[in-house]
Amino acid sequence: MRAEHEAEAGTGAEPEPGAEPGAGSAGAGTTGAGTPGAGATGVGATGAGAAAPEAAKSRRFPSITKDTARPEGHGRAAPGDALAARQWPMLSVLAATAVGLLLTALNHPRFGVLVIGVALIAASVLRRVLPQVGMLAVRSRFTDMVTYGLLGVAITLLALVMEPKPWLDIPFLEDAVRFTVR
Repeated sequence: MRAEHEAEAGTGAEPEPGAEPGAGSAGAGTTGAGTPGAGATGVGATGAGAAAPEAAKSRRFPSITKDTARPEGHGRAAPGDALAARQWPMLSVLAATAVGLLLTALNHPRFGVLVIGVALIAASVLRRVLPQVGMLAVRSRFTDMVTYGLLGVAITLLALVMEPKPWLDIPFLEDAVRFTVR
């Protein structure tokens, strides 16, 4: 029984003494009914004895991770120039954010913050619509969409309620600010 379990787990342990060869799996030397077939005698089977440890490998995940999955924007997935071409969503969001920061630095903070917020909302839409977005994909698609979307909406609302002369009047916001500042 122990040898069968180890054969299923793929540990490659030797079968117990006196155990029938091929008792652990039907393909290792017995036919589907459990009677010895051509593989048990070794005649007519090409490498049946050598393939038995390979056939008995476990389908369980290993207890120690040996490698990680390649990220979506990984270089080996496409040749040469295709790597840079795949990054246009991230580059466009970064360019829009740079324009927003430049506008803020040039004393137009409302427009600058609004451009940054819209760039993040656009990143959320791009992450939803496009199958491959290069380095714009950081986490799962859903998590990226929610994160970019919520940050974009919050920053856009900040631009709309910015003083002086806010474009959007939220009635409870003034009371909340007075309550927290006191």
